[in-house]
Amino acid sequence: MSAILRTLAVLAAGAMLPFALAPFGIFPLMLVSAGALFWILGRTRTGVGAFWAGWWFGVGKYGVGASWIYVSIHVFGAAPPALAIALVALFVAGMALFTGVLGLVFHRVAAGSRAGAGMAEALAFAALWTALEWVLTWFLTGFPWLFAGYAFIDTPLTGLAPVTGVLGMSFVAVLTAACLVILPAQDSTRRRILVLAAPATLWVAAWSLQSVAWTERGASRSVALVQANVPQDAKWDRDRLPEWKARYGDLTARASDRDIVVWPEAAIPDYYHLAKPFIDDTVQTLSGDLVQGTVLAEVDEGGTFTVYNAAVSTSGGIYRKRRLVPFGDYVPFESALRGLIGFFDLPMSRGTPGAEPQPHLKASGWDLAMAICYEIAYPKAVAEHGRGADVLVTVSNDTWFGSSIGPLQHAQMARMRALENGKYVLRATNNGVTAVIDDRGVVVAELPQFEQGVLTGIVQATSGSTPFARFLNAPLLSVLAIAAVGLGVVSLRRRRKAT
Repeated sequence: MSAILRTLAVLAAGAMLPFALAPFGIFPLMLVSAGALFWILGRTRTGVGAFWAGWWFGVGKYGVGASWIYVSIHVFGAAPPALAIALVALFVAGMALFTGVLGLVFHRVAAGSRAGAGMAEALAFAALWTALEWVLTWFLTGFPWLFAGYAFIDTPLTGLAPVTGVLGMSFVAVLTAACLVILPAQDSTRRRILVLAAPATLWVAAWSLQSVAWTERGASRSVALVQANVPQDAKWDRDRLPEWKARYGDLTARASDRDIVVWPEAAIPDYYHLAKPFIDDTVQTLSGDLVQGTVLAEVDEGGTFTVYNAAVSTSGGIYRKRRLVPFGDYVPFESALRGLIGFFDLPMSRGTPGAEPQPHLKASGWDLAMAICYEIAYPKAVAEHGRGADVLVTVSNDTWFGSSIGPLQHAQMARMRALENGKYVLRATNNGVTAVIDDRGVVVAELPQFEQGVLTGIVQATSGSTPFARFLNAPLLSVLAIAAVGLGVVSLRRRRKAT
């Protein structure tokens, strides 16, 4: 395959991947996308060529799948189009390095054979893909977005989520794609059956696990999630602060009889201590508790002023966001970038990470495990914080991403966290997607995007733990490590035979 044709093919394969995820949900495209990369890498002769093939795949993947970043930087961050494009291009190029490394490492593992030759290569490819996704959950704070497993949230593979988490679903999906690629190359019916047996067994096992109730439903509470639909370009306008307060007051009055009322991230665009008189007056009209996203400013004994993206419950407790978004919650290289565009000068961009671990918030006698905005994308962090909680609550302000695909991808991740932990998820946002998700990852109620409203419903606490909540990724990573050793031995033997 010529270098130009290979580049175009892997770029198209990467660009195809996001269409398997929300809001499109064409999950077979994930098999085509991963399978195409596997096939092309197996026909790339050099390690350098394999790296660039993986890199161009990443450019397509993130260029399409994370295109919503442009909206936040240009439309709401007031960056000129050229600057916004440059920043997004830099981000995409950087993220594509990870898939470039995937291509290079796979080429080294598969050296001495064509990648389409057998199960060893298929297993290696699936294991490396999954290992890469795991790295993206923590390396340099992580960017756990566009994982293959999310595409299969409405398929039989969901049975794996409470056991292996989204990474296990990714492994099975990518292994399936690779096995479909190597199938035509098998020289007998017996070998074809053996190739299909591995992914088929995993799919059947996942399907059978769907009937297992890992957690038990218990007491119920009435809830209300407030979606105020405050326009992002006017939210921090001090002259309009009374208008936003009145909007929240009017919407909350509709939920005065609810046990738990939830406001989204940074609901009132003011520091918590300044907004507290209004909040106290609003709480007086409620029969239950209010949980609100807010901007918390604290001054220590030494006079140091610290800002947190936080959530506060009127029944007790403060949660401070632990996983901060670069350029959203804080500005890297602040001395050089602060003031460059308006996006970098908002109070929300001066945040400090909260401590780990933190206690649950209390509301209506329940323990609430909080995740603010981007934090819901981290499977391990959500599972650890969710242990012992009655429900999971996530508040967000996806208004930054307009009508792009970003908010819908974000909501899909919240569904996966419900599945992984066997707990209801309450998701309150400024303009969507506001939803109540049950312990099986099913959206039982949601509000339309870009409209004011109050979503009401009944949720149940769950007791017990899923295997993933107990053991996290340790079992899956152990299996992958064992596979890596075995595949390394196979690769070494091949090299010795070749010499």
